[in-house]
Amino acid sequence: MQPYFKQYLLFFSVIFMALNSHAQFKETSKWKALFAVGFNSPSANGFVEGTEAQSINLPTVNIGVQHMFKQQFGVKLDYGFNRFKLDNVSPEVKINYSRVNVQFVYDPSSYIDFLPPQIRTVLHAGPGYSFVKPLGNLDENKQSYLNFLGGLEVHYAISKKVSVYTDLAYIYGFTSLDDYDPVLSGLGAFNGNVFNLTFGLAISLSGCQFCD
Repeated sequence: MQPYFKQYLLFFSVIFMALNSHAQFKETSKWKALFAVGFNSPSANGFVEGTEAQSINLPTVNIGVQHMFKQQFGVKLDYGFNRFKLDNVSPEVKINYSRVNVQFVYDPSSYIDFLPPQIRTVLHAGPGYSFVKPLGNLDENKQSYLNFLGGLEVHYAISKKVSVYTDLAYIYGFTSLDDYDPVLSGLGAFNGNVFNLTFGLAISLSGCQFCD
C-alpha cells in the first residue's frame, strides 16, 4: 500500500500546486497599473483649413489603473496625453491634447484556443472628456468636449506580475469645427478624432507578493 500512497500523494501535490499557481495568476490580474508611450495621428478634418497637423506625432503617453471583477470583465480609469505639431506653421505652434476616460474592459483570451498562455487580448471602450490647448500665445484657443474611446490591447506576460503590451486605440470627439469660435485666425484649433498606437508595461498591484 505504501508505494500507492506515495503515488497518490505526489499526484495530489502536483494538482494542488497547479491550482494554487492558477489562483495566484488570477489574483495578480485583479488590479493593474498601466503605462504606455507611442505616437498619434489626428484627423485632418479636425483642423481649420491650412493649419493641419503632421500625420504622425510624438509623444503619446497613457497612464491608467485597471480592475477586473471577473476573469473576462473589468473597468479602467486612464489619462492620455498627446502633442500635435502643425504643418506649414511656425515650429513653435504645437497643440497639447489630453483626455480622461472611464472604460469597460473585456478579455476574450480564454475563448481563443490558439493563443499561448503568455498572450492575452483585451478590448476596451468607454466615454471621456478631451482637453485641447495650443502652446505659446495661442492658449486662448483652448477647447474641451466629450469623447468616446475604443481600442485593442495585446499583452505578453514576462512574469506573473508584469506584462508588456501594445495598444491600438481610436478616440472619437463629439464635436466639430462648427462648435469652435476662432479667436486668433483659428490657429491651434482641433475639434476631431485621434488614432493612437502605444507600447507599454502592465504591472500587477494585487496578489502574489513574492512572484518570480
